[in-house]
Amino acid sequence: MTWSLHGTHAREGDLVELVGLSHKYFIFELKADSTLHTHRGVIAHNDLIGKPWGSQVFSHLGSPFFLLQPSLGDVIREMPRNSQILYPKDIGFILIQLGVGNGHYVIEAGSGSGAMTTALAYAVGSSGKVISYDNRPDLQRVAVKNLERTGLIDRVVFKTRDIGEGFEETDVDAIFLDVPNPYDYIAQVRQALKPGGFFGCILPTVNQIEKLLIALHQHKFAFLDVCELLLRYYKSDPLRFRPVDRMVAHTGFLIFARPILPVTDTSETISLLDEIEQGSSAA
Repeated sequence: MTWSLHGTHAREGDLVELVGLSHKYFIFELKADSTLHTHRGVIAHNDLIGKPWGSQVFSHLGSPFFLLQPSLGDVIREMPRNSQILYPKDIGFILIQLGVGNGHYVIEAGSGSGAMTTALAYAVGSSGKVISYDNRPDLQRVAVKNLERTGLIDRVVFKTRDIGEGFEETDVDAIFLDVPNPYDYIAQVRQALKPGGFFGCILPTVNQIEKLLIALHQHKFAFLDVCELLLRYYKSDPLRFRPVDRMVAHTGFLIFARPILPVTDTSETISLLDEIEQGSSAA
């Protein structure tokens, strides 16, 4: 199976998206001689193979659908899961803040259902690598299946291990933690992360944030930022353009920091670090 945004026509083995009435969508792999059964009729895969992206197709009942390439956000939202996944609004900002790009080596913990893993694997490209830790093999099996489904599994190394025992890698470019007690693992993060690398984390409550900030200060992390992202959609009807009736508000607090090398405790250094912290808070 292949999933990419290249090419102009649907091919066998592609991950495709069919969008029907009321924006109901289906994401699946194209297989010759297979069929998709929906509440609006049956669609033969053979009728989709070779079609240009954006084409309109019809079920055997005459219901219309559009044939599209699924975006990263589409794939993540539709992903099978047995745990809460990160929202695309948070994932996009995390990737930018961590500077994740082609060829980078990135650690995440835990794997969950593989939403963040998928985004990281997509971002590091074919020359990078994502190392995904989780101490629950039942959850990690779901993540593995989801990465296989997107065709990105070769960019990920899954490890079933308690990160309290430390990470097996060193000098990685970035580390992202999605665990309930990240403050217990900052020493391990420090050992695995390259100097000046990128650390990120997501937490749902204020009391968890307070413990994490204390741990980050204790282990000489600087450039600390804490934020949350709110995303509100609007009705796209030009005659009644207004916000939609519901929105997903708080999903989690995002925390970012970078490790600095040990420095001499001169008054100038202390003053500089104070200015950095005040600047981060003001931003």
